[in-house]
Amino acid sequence: MQYFVVMIDYGRRGREAVVDPEITRREVISRVASGEYRNISFIHEIAENAVEDVTAAILTEAALPQIPPEEVDLQAIRLDHARDLRKHEKT
Repeated sequence: MQYFVVMIDYGRRGREAVVDPEITRREVISRVASGEYRNISFIHEIAENAVEDVTAAILTEAALPQIPPEEVDLQAIRLDHARDLRKHEKT
């Protein structure tokens, strides 16, 4: 049997271990990327009689790609915003 333990730290309110034998590695990565799991202390993979700390690997896989600022088209963003404002104007 293989499963994951995700330890979430709530600060003064304590910690919570999320353990679900049905959840896959892909689902853990998905939940980390979506922000469902935040303030993660560690992620352990339990397989048979072995425990492995996979925190760094899963956080790396779940990281969203960083878009460098020079690739953002600020003029297009302003024009889209102006169009949205016109769309919602009272006539």
